[in-house]
Amino acid sequence: MDPALPYKLACLCDLRDEKGRVLLLRRKRSPNLGLCSPIGGKLDMHTGESPAQCARREIMEEAGIDIPLDRLHLGGLISETAFEGKGHWLLFYYRVLGTVKVEAKEIPEGTLEWHEPDAIDGLELPDTDREIIWPMIRRHEPPRPGARPGFFAIHIDCSEGGVRWTVHQELPPTPSVARTPL
Repeated sequence: MDPALPYKLACLCDLRDEKGRVLLLRRKRSPNLGLCSPIGGKLDMHTGESPAQCARREIMEEAGIDIPLDRLHLGGLISETAFEGKGHWLLFYYRVLGTVKVEAKEIPEGTLEWHEPDAIDGLELPDTDREIIWPMIRRHEPPRPGARPGFFAIHIDCSEGGVRWTVHQELPPTPSVARTPL
């Protein structure tokens, strides 16, 4: 493994509508060109942007809605060593509490599309999303509407031609007050 690979910080944002569908971006840019992934992007490290501020900004830029910080639930930390052999990543996975209204549309990064949660595995996804990240998200789903999702911290090692991963921490979902749609 090349220790000189750059380390990047980014957020992934999980938005759901009133039907329980998940908003995904079919990417037309790298990384993950042609694949579906949650909206998100890199932290603006030059301004000292926090992960939550980054999630809020990315949701505004890509989905066109302003989500208050108190509706952003940090549901996971995902570290990836040597992703695609190009760099290391630390991803902050945020789940927006409550439902949102966003039109499916074309944006500069790709196409925003709504998908049923059960259909996600049938989509073109990055391998680590399909095999690791989405199963962890499902495992920490709230048990009922209005409950708060759980939390997970995982490390994915993509070096040396394989994918190995470990769970560093897990917390179960907890009851919470329901949020109103935006």
